[in-house]
Amino acid sequence: MKLLFLACLEPKTGNHTTAERIRSHIESAGHTCELHHAEEFQSSSDLANLLSQNIQFDGALAIHLFKAGRLLLDIQVPFGIVFGGTDVNEDVKVEKRRAVMENVLLKARFAVAFTEKMKQEAMLYLHSQSSKTYVQPQGIETDISEDFDWTEFLQSAEWHSENPQNVLVIIGPKIDPVLTDAVEAVVRRTAGVFLAQERRQPELHAAMKRCFALVNSSISEGMSAAILEAMDLGLPVLARNIPGNTAIVQNEVTGLVYSSPQEFVHQSQRLLSDHQLRARVIRNGKVYVVKHHSVKQERETYQRLVNMLH
Repeated sequence: MKLLFLACLEPKTGNHTTAERIRSHIESAGHTCELHHAEEFQSSSDLANLLSQNIQFDGALAIHLFKAGRLLLDIQVPFGIVFGGTDVNEDVKVEKRRAVMENVLLKARFAVAFTEKMKQEAMLYLHSQSSKTYVQPQGIETDISEDFDWTEFLQSAEWHSENPQNVLVIIGPKIDPVLTDAVEAVVRRTAGVFLAQERRQPELHAAMKRCFALVNSSISEGMSAAILEAMDLGLPVLARNIPGNTAIVQNEVTGLVYSSPQEFVHQSQRLLSDHQLRARVIRNGKVYVVKHHSVKQERETYQRLVNMLH
């Protein structure tokens, strides 16, 4: 079976990594899966017209109901859809987008949510059918580069006088220009904080492995692969108290949760001073990832669901 797969494919992002992993699951079952960046197409009719002029696909798959799923509404083949965090966290707040996403769910053969909470929110806000939506957490595998040099970050950063060894490194691509400008402005006037370009995943994992902790400060998440990767690498996690994070981080069990800058400082200081706490969340985080985020289970789920597109 030949499948069209649409996703947001900005280089070296979590979305790209997730899409590539799912594609590998599908192709390992003997299918052909052609991955395309959703931004290649302007509308559903644009995609439908393009497909009509090329080799026929047997089915399609997309990550994000609005960003990519809307492009599948006019195609003449069955498709499945994978929820993204912005679907149930942000896009449902916009009436026109919510209507589009409801239409996508109505036409999809199946939908995949990363967590049970995400499935429940989709049922509540998008009227999705429970029997059509499957819960499959992201599968996690980490790969550490052996030749990654971390010294460039340490040499480029300074810290406040209390503890010059403490450095916050922010790594990632510049996707949102407005947000990027705001972050860069803050970093320029803040000692000890360093911005770094995106890295290949093995290099990123090597950098994470050499850090004291991973911080997730997102205000909206579906399921943070960075958090799960940190747990797998044996790195303690400090995560903002939002639904997408607390679905995978249990405070003082698999990580530490904070709701304000003051609480972040408090939790960070606890992690620095309480070695038993640090050891416990590292141990429990690793156990959690191994138990609930198996790549093998993820592969079997997507291979089974793709068969529903026949």
